[in-house]
Amino acid sequence: MSNENFLFDEDLVSDDSPPEPNMAAPWMALVVDDDESIHQITALVLNNFEFEQRPLRLLHAYSAAEAEKIIVSNPDIALAIIDVVMETQHAGLELVKIIRQHIKNQRMRLILRTGQPGEAPEEHVIRDYDINDYKNKTEVTAIKLKTLFYAALRSYRDICIIENHKAGLEKIIGCTTSFLQCSSLRQFASLILGQVAFLLGLEREQLYCCAAINNVDHNDVALEVIASSNSAKPSTLPADVVSKILHVQQAKQSYYGEDCFIGYFTTHKGSENFLYVSKGSKLEQTDHQLLSYFSHNIAIAYENIRLRELMRESQRELSYILGEAVEKRSKETGSHVKRVANYSYLLAVKCGLSEFEAEKIKLASPLHDLGKIAIPDHILNKPGKHTEEEWAIMLQHAELGYQILQNSNNEILQMGAIIAQQHHEKWNGKGYPQGLSGHNIHIAGRITALADVFDALGSDRCYKKAWPLNDIIELIAAESGQHFDPALADILLKHLDAFLAIRDAYPD
Repeated sequence: MSNENFLFDEDLVSDDSPPEPNMAAPWMALVVDDDESIHQITALVLNNFEFEQRPLRLLHAYSAAEAEKIIVSNPDIALAIIDVVMETQHAGLELVKIIRQHIKNQRMRLILRTGQPGEAPEEHVIRDYDINDYKNKTEVTAIKLKTLFYAALRSYRDICIIENHKAGLEKIIGCTTSFLQCSSLRQFASLILGQVAFLLGLEREQLYCCAAINNVDHNDVALEVIASSNSAKPSTLPADVVSKILHVQQAKQSYYGEDCFIGYFTTHKGSENFLYVSKGSKLEQTDHQLLSYFSHNIAIAYENIRLRELMRESQRELSYILGEAVEKRSKETGSHVKRVANYSYLLAVKCGLSEFEAEKIKLASPLHDLGKIAIPDHILNKPGKHTEEEWAIMLQHAELGYQILQNSNNEILQMGAIIAQQHHEKWNGKGYPQGLSGHNIHIAGRITALADVFDALGSDRCYKKAWPLNDIIELIAAESGQHFDPALADILLKHLDAFLAIRDAYPD
């Protein structure tokens, strides 16, 4: 199958979730105090401070206004230790309100520190302000200050983990919705890479999604690459990746490593699928968990899309078989219905119909002459001109085709009923069987009418030889606004090369 390069779902990328902190960078803490000595003592005590093998970086502000600017510029600050009394008696308390209510930073741990406890009674502050601790400067010894920072950083870390899990699950739900909207494996392949990359914040890392195909003798396994981030060789797996995936296939379980993740998942039909992901930095536990959930969704979506493609292909084949059976009975060209189907699809796309509607018309248009199955052979295949009585019988094929298909609940056959009934209507209202005109004729009927005539004129029939291309072009131009929808006629003439390419691809 054809694989696509990296594509991203813009609806998912443009979320409003807070930015994830860089877990490899130093922890950032903000000291807010108008006393220079407090800054110096805090920096001295916390010199060489580390938490979870990450150093601490102190930022310094000497007023609430300065602190606000720093916080806005550095959303990843883990904690702030704030003096209450600075430029005003309650500057620190007002800063807490700004951080929580205006900046809307709920992650940051806020610790109030004051040398004048009477200005901000402890119980009142703890009750009314969204802070995490309250300390008098006199009670904050070196060990208590370090203990305070350890506790605050642990709390901040846990909040980040929870938020990242929540954001990851939301991404998975969003990804699943996007997969359900895929109508083909080609779309699925183009979507999967961007979703995995978005899930982990990756760019062009090494990403592969594969399906295992057992050979007939069951002694060997082939890997079909469903999606790949390698645009140069999208269907080729590096030897080391193949080796790792086959090891996982033999073990029948996913591999969680710092260098890569290989998700192993089977569907209820027994097919084996793998998701291989590696990135420059090591994969964290959170990455593994999200990829594990995501890979199971991929398996389900993959199987559903394959089933949908099989059903759609079956519908297409049945439409062609029925259409060709009618054409063979009337001794017309064997590839006529395939050409009409592809002409109709191209016209539908070019006139602005959705991919879904264009595909429906393509699948249904081969049924346009189904009613001919009820026309007697001596009339259907008469080489000469029909009598009035014979022509009246021939005209019935449009209504007969509609009657055969109209009671089906299948949307393709419903579209086929419309096409069968209306593909001989004319834009000027002089067609049959209903004498519809202009936009009262269904767009599918107008499209198939033009596609059918364009192909019929260029093909040998029992009653005529194929017309030269110039004569066909002249007739379509002359009948624009008479027989044919003028907008559709213009499209065909403007894109004539594309229609001729279809004709050449399906010769008789």
